[in-house]
Amino acid sequence: MVTIKVDNLINFVSEVFSHSESSPEEAKRIATYLTTANLTGHDSHGVIRVPVYIRWQKTGSVVPNQSAEVVLDTPSLAVIDGKFGYGQTVTPQAIRIGIEKCRKAGLAAVALRNAGHIGRVGDWAEMAAAEGLISMHFVNAAGSLLVAPFGGVEKRLSTAPYCVGIPREGQDPIVLDFATSVIAEGKVLVASRGGKKLPKGALVDSDGTLSEDPHVLYGPYTPDGPRDHTKGTGAIRAFGDHKGSGLAFICELLGGALTGTGATSSDRRFANGMMAFYIDPKVIDTSNFFDGEITRYTDFIRATKPIAGTDSVLIPGDPERKTRAERTRNGIPLPDDTWAAIVNTAREVGVSEVSIQRATS
Repeated sequence: MVTIKVDNLINFVSEVFSHSESSPEEAKRIATYLTTANLTGHDSHGVIRVPVYIRWQKTGSVVPNQSAEVVLDTPSLAVIDGKFGYGQTVTPQAIRIGIEKCRKAGLAAVALRNAGHIGRVGDWAEMAAAEGLISMHFVNAAGSLLVAPFGGVEKRLSTAPYCVGIPREGQDPIVLDFATSVIAEGKVLVASRGGKKLPKGALVDSDGTLSEDPHVLYGPYTPDGPRDHTKGTGAIRAFGDHKGSGLAFICELLGGALTGTGATSSDRRFANGMMAFYIDPKVIDTSNFFDGEITRYTDFIRATKPIAGTDSVLIPGDPERKTRAERTRNGIPLPDDTWAAIVNTAREVGVSEVSIQRATS
């Protein structure tokens, strides 16, 4: 395990993308969002993605320095085409449009299609919450068959994230953000590179056997080589039996089919689609009841007597706040295999050995 200071990691990852056709502004933006995912404990959506992103850029699956295109625009609704640009570039453009429309109308919807990997969806809920807005996000990943629906063993779904953000007055927002699979694909990636092991039975093989072995999803791989989910014989399982599988299906229909990205299929180019809805609580909450009631109910939930072996009952966002504070103070831990893969990618695109050494100083 190596531990890297936050600013060092941002600067280093930024240099990798600067050597891969991204403008300095885009490179810094991608690096910051990836590092922020690590800061909040979502290592699956953090800098472990650097080798994957660069591989996608080299093969043309993602296009640097894109500007999202507004293809439909009404007072409360927009359809945005990301044109396969980096998600960290085109998604904030789409979120900003949703925020501006919601401020004017009190309610807005934005369909984002054909975006590169948009990273941690909670970032976008936090962006809206910072403007005082509630947001709901249904996301899919076209071309990313990873998850077996309830009762099946074959890949038919993406990990199909779902996210809700609720602003608080003078406090961090409440953000619920999860993949509709038992674990995100990135967590399998983390486990395959020497990180946290998978939960028991997170994967299912083609014969129905439950497994925690990343090889079930990726097939054979070397420690610092690429991972290809099309090579494995098995799939990730949907969480919550039929309920999680059903929510994933809805994310595919709203985030994929409705946006124009397409529900996931093996013959589609990789892209994230996101159907997002925005509400201004101040328009609805004319009696100023909402935030106080959140405080009352949050305190009520946290005061629940914990089950044996649990320190306390948490609400969405509590683990992220704790991890962010700890890693901001102490640095971001990365498994040796993860760091080696990132360094190999950096060398491939021409980052100097001096910069590599500087990152860990």
